[in-house]
Amino acid sequence: MWSGRVARQSRELAESVRSVSAQNIEQLAAQLQHSVYSDVATAFHNTLKILNSAYFQKQAEALLQAPPVTTVRTYGDIDAALKGSAKVVEATYTFPFIAHATLEPMNTTAQWKSGAPGEGSKLEMWVPSQNPGSGSALVAKSLGIPEKDITVHLTRVGGGFGRRLMNDYMVEAAWLAQHVQAPVKLLWSREDDTTHDAYRAGGFAGMKAGLDAQGKLVAWRHHLVTYGDGGKLAPGANISSDEFPSGLAPHYALYTSAIPLMLRTGYLRAPGNNAYAFVGQSFLDELAVAAGRDPLEFQLEILSNKMVPVPGEENKAKGPRDLNPERMKGVLQLVAEKSNWATRKKEPGRAMGIAGYFCHLGYFAEVADVTVDKDNKIKVNHVWAAGDVGSEIINPQAAESMGFGGVVEGMSHMQQEITLADGKVQQTNFHQHPLMRMNQVPPIEVFWIKSNFSPTGLGEPTLPPILPAVGNAVFAATGKRIRTLPLSKSGFSWA
Repeated sequence: MWSGRVARQSRELAESVRSVSAQNIEQLAAQLQHSVYSDVATAFHNTLKILNSAYFQKQAEALLQAPPVTTVRTYGDIDAALKGSAKVVEATYTFPFIAHATLEPMNTTAQWKSGAPGEGSKLEMWVPSQNPGSGSALVAKSLGIPEKDITVHLTRVGGGFGRRLMNDYMVEAAWLAQHVQAPVKLLWSREDDTTHDAYRAGGFAGMKAGLDAQGKLVAWRHHLVTYGDGGKLAPGANISSDEFPSGLAPHYALYTSAIPLMLRTGYLRAPGNNAYAFVGQSFLDELAVAAGRDPLEFQLEILSNKMVPVPGEENKAKGPRDLNPERMKGVLQLVAEKSNWATRKKEPGRAMGIAGYFCHLGYFAEVADVTVDKDNKIKVNHVWAAGDVGSEIINPQAAESMGFGGVVEGMSHMQQEITLADGKVQQTNFHQHPLMRMNQVPPIEVFWIKSNFSPTGLGEPTLPPILPAVGNAVFAATGKRIRTLPLSKSGFSWA
């Protein structure tokens, strides 16, 4: 157990590190080298050198060439199947850290009321949180007070997207109110908000698949390199064993490896899936092109394959969290019909792309019609979306808005990134981590299948398909494949 003095000085050290600027970061490290914390200082100094986006890239490249660390799921004989394939396609996809970028920065109002002799003090808070219960518990633990003495008033949230699951700003306001013995209104600056987020974890995906002589999928290998500690991945960086086309490809392997990270990550709308759909559905499009087949027809064929069960679960009843291939086929066919996919025009610089994805109990497919000019500026002319979230759309207008919002946010993700240099986040505001502008947002149409299943939510599944739908359309229009996000890293930008 640390002594009170060491604990206090360690807190002071942590506060110094949080506020340190790019200009004095090396100076701080040098000062610490001559303090009683020389071991901590050395570790801190070394950490700065590896908290660097260029370092992460080199580490990922090495890990992709090495044997994977963790097997998530494998069946069949992936190596033999790839070796025996008539055609093998390989590609590496990259997606960055991104911030939640809520329009309303983190904030809390708190009032501390000291109790009379023999009575406990009371804390009253007004907070926009996605999880106020855990926030109250975190404040109680941090301040050392009973949770029953905390009253939380939940205010409207000016954008959450998973960021307000982390109630760090509640603790900060509560601590201040306790110490100044006066009401406190805490409002983070945009710069603090951007540089102290719990970021969507970035990653690197090594993809390899085999096709037979008839252009059918025979093998799929996916090696995800992301962040974490050994076999334990960082929050928001996990990938499920049923990642498409798990269970549908005759031979399948999904692996992970992790790069050590000292940066807070968290959950962003459609956690994980907001990146994995881009990877999987873009690579699926690559395979269709390599097979000389229509991407829609190619995916429908895969969805028609007999499912390979998880060993030991052959007789397990399927639930809402398990992929239902027929429901996925349904939304793909509906969006193809509404967008006139079968009769789409093919002309230089303009094309359509399609993608579908199942996550968070919802099925969505989307088609994007894009134009790319001579300067590689992308204009999305129209988006069609089709969803299946069960038997009842309880609030049609809100459901449609969720569809619109998922498309717009997904398009924003395509131009965003958070990078690190010497341990410091480089982006500070919307000029470096932009959102879509109103004049860049296309007309969006959302259609529904009311299936014979219990209703589920749709805040998450509307987002993932738009990224690969746009990327696949760009390839169809230009012959250039977007494998690295943000768009600027692949030579593109929004018009």
